[in-house]
Amino acid sequence: MYPTRSPKLSAAKRLTRLKRRAELLRVAGALRKWVAPGLILQARPTPIDDGVVGRKGHPRVGFTVSRSVGNAVKRNRARRRLKEVAERVLPAHARDGLDFVIIGRTATLRRPFDALIRDLRVALRKLDAYHN
Repeated sequence: MYPTRSPKLSAAKRLTRLKRRAELLRVAGALRKWVAPGLILQARPTPIDDGVVGRKGHPRVGFTVSRSVGNAVKRNRARRRLKEVAERVLPAHARDGLDFVIIGRTATLRRPFDALIRDLRVALRKLDAYHN
């Protein structure tokens, strides 16, 4: 059903997570987003005065899936899929110094995994956050 899990990322490549609601709302307040069929990507530069835990300059990411997607089981499945997509794309292709929030949509559950990866890459390019 799900693709095999990617090999464990080295500490240098591992994503730092945004977990607090205030962090997610700060990224949403930047009003930089791209809506793709399988996800919504929001981006904002990491604030300098933020007490960043982790590596300075590396991209940070948070995930959210609203109740409109479904019950808790469906929301968690969507969140797991988005986490795996982010682990595969962001360390290699996201520009440093940015915070991202990935929002799950109803289509996240039924969209093919390769299409979700394409959605995230296109969103990064549209937000001028793609790095080769």
